[in-house]
Amino acid sequence: MKRIIVSCALACMAALALVSGAAQAARPKIGLSLPTQREERWVRDKQAMEAEAARLGLDLRVQVTDNDAARQVAQCENLIAQGIQVLILAPHDASSASVIVDMAARAGIRVISYDRLVMDSPREYYYISFDNVKVGELQGEFLVGRVKKGNIVVLAGSPTDNNAKLFREGAMKFIGPAVKKGDLKIVMDQFVKDWQPAEAQRIMEQALTANANHVDGVLAPNDGTAGGAIQALAAQHMAGRVTVTGQDAELSAAIRIVQGTQSMTVFKDTRALGRKAIEMALALAQGRPIATGGRTVNNNKHAIPSVLLTPRVVTRENLDAVLITSGYLRREQVYRPKP
Repeated sequence: MKRIIVSCALACMAALALVSGAAQAARPKIGLSLPTQREERWVRDKQAMEAEAARLGLDLRVQVTDNDAARQVAQCENLIAQGIQVLILAPHDASSASVIVDMAARAGIRVISYDRLVMDSPREYYYISFDNVKVGELQGEFLVGRVKKGNIVVLAGSPTDNNAKLFREGAMKFIGPAVKKGDLKIVMDQFVKDWQPAEAQRIMEQALTANANHVDGVLAPNDGTAGGAIQALAAQHMAGRVTVTGQDAELSAAIRIVQGTQSMTVFKDTRALGRKAIEMALALAQGRPIATGGRTVNNNKHAIPSVLLTPRVVTRENLDAVLITSGYLRREQVYRPKP
């Protein structure tokens, strides 16, 4: 009798294991490759995607490359070997990442280029981001609206990131005509390696020295570079007297906006971006089409079907409504006493 009970128990355990294994196998397996977790916004992206993947019952496998293009290739190769069905790829280097898209395509894996467009690939894939030319337009329009005449510093993001070029392209639609009219003078115009705040600070220090501190505005492409530029301005007791743009609505930027040292940021709700990317990955894994509304972005080889979300300007006037009421940031974090 005992033998029969034990045999039944073993048979039940085996059956449960088979069912569990089948359930695991049925879960779509998604790979996610991120460039860094050193910036607040990329931490938020990861959290949003992990939460949405858990809600939808996906097997999400995450790799972070720490701004190393070769490492990203190796990590994605490993994800492909794990049998993922879809790869969400936020490239560190937009051009060299075309190798990753090619590897995935040869393995029959669909690719979503996340927030940063993979350049120069002839393969078919999707792109999801915000309208990044529009981001630059918002920054440039704001800067020109605040600085009617004077000297400005133009910072761009990493030269390996296509978004940096799009931001600058959009901003120059407003800055270019003001420069041509003679209202504005660009006294420094440089890309910032890997979006590093320390590099932005160094460039800003050079610009201040070269122009005897006669700088009236800074086109900073994101909040990290804005922070670096503001540190250089603070050292010259100029923080708050110079218009400085930004992007990403990071907590540090919101604090600076409240304190008056940063003039604006562009809010791209990475919660919405991350959720949408996971929804797209699930659709591709299930063989369903992606609705893009016919929008595309050219990657130097061909037009990539694109899902583009809408960015929004945040200033001191609407910060509470946009960032705090929405739950993106907490009031007690933003409104803290000055050190």
